[in-house]
Amino acid sequence: MKEYITASFVTGEQIKEIRKKLKMTQKEFAAFVCASVPTIERWERSKDRITGPVVTILTILMMDNGIVKRMELPEEKQKIRLNYMYENFVCTVIDADEMKRTVKIKNYTDNLMFRAFGKNTEPTFEEYEAFLESRCFPGSRDKIKLVLEDLDLPFYDPYLIIEKTEGRMAEDRFWIRIDR
Repeated sequence: MKEYITASFVTGEQIKEIRKKLKMTQKEFAAFVCASVPTIERWERSKDRITGPVVTILTILMMDNGIVKRMELPEEKQKIRLNYMYENFVCTVIDADEMKRTVKIKNYTDNLMFRAFGKNTEPTFEEYEAFLESRCFPGSRDKIKLVLEDLDLPFYDPYLIIEKTEGRMAEDRFWIRIDR
């Protein structure tokens, strides 16, 4: 069995020290580690040894505090933000402005198979449109009017279809969450 360097516990003081080093409030840190603010407050006040998954998170943060920056959402949000998901993990954030026909993306994985545009880090608007169509059904589909009627859509629009279906395909764990 493999062994790891992960500590067996952390102290409240260590949690507070790492949080401050990261320049995070308790609320921000709580959001980052998926805990409640009262939990962070309790940990930081505690004189006991704190165990559990937070120990691994803190070990990773101590080794690579740049990970927080790499996990942040882009601040500059365009008109539409799509999160290309694998199960419950964000793989790529896609910001698009359909009026200006611009697209910006940020990948959150090194695995090209999990990225919305593969190795392409600067997709064109046309590539964005092709991506949207790939996550629904083609506009040339046989009996498309029946499918659109089932979705309660008046016309074919990949964005509207994805809004209704989350861009889910049969037997596929990838999907799209739309943030407005």
